[in-house]
Amino acid sequence: MQKIVPHLWFNTQAIEAAEKYVSVFGNHSAEASVQAGNSKINSITKLHETPSGGVDSVTFELMGHSFMAISAGPMFTINPSISFFVQIEPAVEVDRMWNELAEGGVVMMPLDKYPWSERYGWLQDRFGLTWQISQGDKKDTGGQIITPCLMFTGDVYGKAEKAINHYTNIFPNAGVDGILRFGSDEAPDKEGNVKHAQFKIENQTFMIMESAHDHQFSFNEAISFAVNCDTQKEMDSFWEKLSAVPEAEQCGWIKDKFGVSWQIVPRVLNEMIMNGTPEQVDRVTQTFLPMKKLDIAKLQKAYEGT
Repeated sequence: MQKIVPHLWFNTQAIEAAEKYVSVFGNHSAEASVQAGNSKINSITKLHETPSGGVDSVTFELMGHSFMAISAGPMFTINPSISFFVQIEPAVEVDRMWNELAEGGVVMMPLDKYPWSERYGWLQDRFGLTWQISQGDKKDTGGQIITPCLMFTGDVYGKAEKAINHYTNIFPNAGVDGILRFGSDEAPDKEGNVKHAQFKIENQTFMIMESAHDHQFSFNEAISFAVNCDTQKEMDSFWEKLSAVPEAEQCGWIKDKFGVSWQIVPRVLNEMIMNGTPEQVDRVTQTFLPMKKLDIAKLQKAYEGT
C-alpha cells in the first residue's frame, strides 16, 4: 500500500463514486494497457455510531494508485483546490476518459491543444471531484498516471514554494523535480511565483500551482491525504511537524499551516477496518472516535477485545 493515500469525503456517494472511477480507469484500451495497473474496489466497510451516524468507508485502486473515500454527510464539500492530474497515452484514451468523467459534470478548461499538451482538459465530475486529463508519457510525472495537484489561491497565494520546501523537509525520499514561474507579463499573478511545480515526497509525485485570480474555493477537509505509518514514533513525528491548527485535530486528522488536511494513521488501522469482524470494527471505531492523535496500542487492544 502506498505511503500517502488521497481520501475523499462525500455526502452519501462514496460507493457510487468509487464504482464510477473504477469503471472509467479500468476500461482502458489495449493500447493503454501497458501503462495501466489495477482498477478495483478493495473494500467497503460500514462504520457505526459515528458523529455522522452510519458511514460507508471505501478503499479502491485506479490504475494501481490507492484511494480512500467515505460517505459521512454534508459537512465538507469537494472543490477544485485539489485536483487529480491524469497523464496518459494515446489521445483516444484521453478522449474516452474525458467523455466518461464529464458526463453530468462541468467543464473548467475545454479539451483542446495547449502549450503543455497536445490534448488536455480540466473538468469537475458529477460528484464534485476535479480532473486534469492530459495526453503524455507518465515518465514526465514521475512514473505516475494519477498525480494530486494542489492550487494555492486566496490567503495562501504566494506560499506555494514555501509549501514545497515544508513538505520536502518533513517527508523522506523527497525532492523538487522542477518549478515553472510566472513572468512579468502574467498579471495579476506576481512575477516569480509558482505557475506550476512538481515535487516528490515518499517517492510519490505531487503538483502545485498558484493563482491570484478570484477563485471561490480553498483547501478543506473534503480531500485529505492519509499518511500510513508503521510505528507510534513515526506517527508522533509527522503529527508534530505537520499539525498547525489545534482545533482541527480529531480522529487522526490534522490541518497544516497552509490549510491542507492530512490524516496521520497507523497502517494497521486499515487492516483492522478491512479485515475485522463487525464487532471488531465497532470496537475499534468507538476507540478512535474520541482520540485526537491515534494510539496504536489502544487500537490494538480494542481490536483484540482485551
